[in-house]
Amino acid sequence: MSEIEFLLKLEKIIDDRIASRSENSYTWRLVSAGLGKICKKVLEESGEVVIAALSESNERLIEETADLIYHLLVLLRYKGLSIRDVVKLLEKRHQERTCK
Repeated sequence: MSEIEFLLKLEKIIDDRIASRSENSYTWRLVSAGLGKICKKVLEESGEVVIAALSESNERLIEETADLIYHLLVLLRYKGLSIRDVVKLLEKRHQERTCK
């Protein structure tokens, strides 16, 4: 499984956790707290990525980036979107810039 394929698998795991409605699931608890809570976590993790980049080890930067990506995936799924939507836009932007 490639790294990119794992992101799609992680989306499925997130979907399954949301569908489970289990109080034992961090993902479910986060989603059930609503959009504001999810956005707050994305903002918090973004700040931690910046701090890690500026003053911590590369290992710490990777850890914080993983946390941010996870929370971004939760946000996308909450809004009915997928990482595929993001990749499609990135591909489109790349094509537009390389065609100029």
